[in-house]
Amino acid sequence: MEIRELHPGTEHERVVECVDDAARYHGIVAIHSTVLGPAVGGTRVWRYSTVDEALTDVLRLSRGMSYKAAAAGLYFGGGKCVIIADNQRMDRETIFRAHGRFINYFGGRFITGEDVGTTPADMEIVRLETAHVAGTMHGSGDPSPFTARGVFLAMTAAAERRWGSSSFSGRTVAIQGCGHVGYHLARELHAAGAKLVVADIDAASCDRVVREMGARRVGTEEIFDVEADVFAPCALGGILNDGTIPRLRVPVVCGAANNQLAEARHGDALEARGIVYVPDYVANAGGLIHGASEVNPGGHAVPSVEGIYSTAREVLELAQREGIAASLAADRVAERRLRRG
Repeated sequence: MEIRELHPGTEHERVVECVDDAARYHGIVAIHSTVLGPAVGGTRVWRYSTVDEALTDVLRLSRGMSYKAAAAGLYFGGGKCVIIADNQRMDRETIFRAHGRFINYFGGRFITGEDVGTTPADMEIVRLETAHVAGTMHGSGDPSPFTARGVFLAMTAAAERRWGSSSFSGRTVAIQGCGHVGYHLARELHAAGAKLVVADIDAASCDRVVREMGARRVGTEEIFDVEADVFAPCALGGILNDGTIPRLRVPVVCGAANNQLAEARHGDALEARGIVYVPDYVANAGGLIHGASEVNPGGHAVPSVEGIYSTAREVLELAQREGIAASLAADRVAERRLRRG
């Protein structure tokens, strides 16, 4: 196992790459901040085209975790890990045991869990090599329902800001991505009386929501053009950009995907269009909050997932009061806490 420090010239505390040729393992851990406590962040498995692409992703995701934990009131810092691999074809036992050894290298300074391409069962394998893992099958488990619950609460705050009512009865929500979180969010919205329009690259995921909740399915590109009350991005990041923002036909954007804005200026672009936007790391903190109850080395009180509603309201009120984009308002809320430590 070869481990080396990377120096990408960012604000991060540490960025470390690990290669284990015998295990066919290649991972990168980025620790953005430990000001508030040990860095936490999921492990993402993805077929990155290049190492630079993987590095860019892990740097953005780890920074987002710092801001997510801070805005949620948790005593954790932010980190992330990516594994460069084909999720469908890799030897999971070998890969995740190697991954556990890599996580153990940080001695508790970084705690990981599941993310895109990983499961609680994978985290059980990681636990064979390190104690610094959460989200296992016998621990806090699948965070998806809690992430979805938080997004629904944030969406409620946005609805109140936009329409003066928290009711979703008769409202149309366009959900991009019907995986674990998207599915549970669809269930919350369906129970609240919303009409659903869904899209996903995985036909089976879409079909499940259509079958169980009477959703209307559209193409993965068509979802940006759907006339709806809310657009909920619940797939991968960077989907709010120069090409998609002008196409949106919604007054509210609130979803579970990380790093939804392709660039920071796209928060201003949403504001310029008069779209009420709940920044991703405010809305999708439910899974992190739930998992914090499993790994809490400082013994601090862990806030409730229900508190996401109040945080979203705080961010939207600050944005309105200061006349700034909600994305900037959320950063100010998080940075204020990071400065206090």
